[in-house]
Amino acid sequence: MNPLIEELTWRGLVHNIMPGTEEQLNKEMTSGYVGFDPTADSLHVGSLVPIFLLVHLQRHGHRPIALVGGATGFIGDPTGKAAERSLLDEETLNKYVAGIKAQLSRFLDFDTNNGNSALLVNNYDWMKDFSFIDFARNVGKHITVNYMMAKDSVKSRLSSESNVGMSFTEFTYQLIQGYDYLHLYKELGAKLQMGGSDQWGNITTGTELIRRTVQGEAFAFTCPLTTKADGTKFGKSEGGENIWLDKNRTSSYKFYQFWLNQADADAERYIKIYTFLEKEAIDDLIERHRQEPHLRELQRKLATEITILVHGVDELRKAEKASQVLFGKSTSEDLKELDGDTFLSVFEGVPQATVSKEEIEVGLDIVTALAEKSGFLKSNSEARRELKANSISVNKEKIVEDFVLTTENLIADKYILLQKGKKNYFILIVE
Repeated sequence: MNPLIEELTWRGLVHNIMPGTEEQLNKEMTSGYVGFDPTADSLHVGSLVPIFLLVHLQRHGHRPIALVGGATGFIGDPTGKAAERSLLDEETLNKYVAGIKAQLSRFLDFDTNNGNSALLVNNYDWMKDFSFIDFARNVGKHITVNYMMAKDSVKSRLSSESNVGMSFTEFTYQLIQGYDYLHLYKELGAKLQMGGSDQWGNITTGTELIRRTVQGEAFAFTCPLTTKADGTKFGKSEGGENIWLDKNRTSSYKFYQFWLNQADADAERYIKIYTFLEKEAIDDLIERHRQEPHLRELQRKLATEITILVHGVDELRKAEKASQVLFGKSTSEDLKELDGDTFLSVFEGVPQATVSKEEIEVGLDIVTALAEKSGFLKSNSEARRELKANSISVNKEKIVEDFVLTTENLIADKYILLQKGKKNYFILIVE
């Protein structure tokens, strides 16, 4: 078995593979590509597997090509969609393409001194001047409508159960993606395309187009779509939000917590898929976890490795510190080391009230802050009662009745954390 395919197989990353693919990989350094459609200015965790396929390809001595779909993004991939996507304008699309390019650069080695340096391409560059007539003559005539209609992405939208149908715009998507493969085959020598299992139909349209137009031979393999052990979709938070790779959309803390909170059965699969740890190390880790699952060693290692890959060591340290703030013993100084976004992520959903910066600068007594200014407690008398009972903390430190809030108490120059008992929090926003 080819070493790349062997590794991807034990990691659970091979679904379909075209005959001859392994022979091609054994024969020579092979250029292979994955396409990423720019539906936002950031990729999310659902895009990590295709990215990792490119990284594994490069690590095994082949050349990865990351294709950002500036052209196909204008249309939107109909695969797996019950309804047509909204079309993007050019300015928005360019912004999305730039964001995705920056993220891909974190994972792949683009150093041109290396023989298998990664390439980043945008299909808009070769599609923008392609006239409709030329496309119909030079591409469309080679693939029959019967062939296109047989694809699952088309059949599902044209079935009697679908009340949406499919526009001609979306119908052309697989032809455009197929032409991408033909273009990369001719111009860059690409002989392999990879993607999720739902992309098999689109990918094989490309290999068929190469065969019919230039009598060439091209190959493909796909990976399974990642799901949770219970069969539900992977990649969203408990609240149904996407987990993005951009920390401005999903903070490093939230990203870290997403992986830390995976169920045992899922963590055993994900540690193989979303890290580059060797098989021996993973097998040992899984065995130790099965012996002492309460320690959650597997989830911690998974969260650590993937957070470093996506955000770097510094952001991992912030995420770990933020986790300790909420779940462990922490001090006022620990809180003050958090930036504003991380602080708000840690205490997401906590009630808030705003006070003026001037009030804090002159000093705001704690009783007024707890009751009148915030409404955290119902009255001044309740505030005094809780203070005498030693149950009130400011920024995780117990305080007394004559305490005064000043600018020294500010977290990230803007926030003060009030607390009653162990679990009742309130945030004062100072502006």
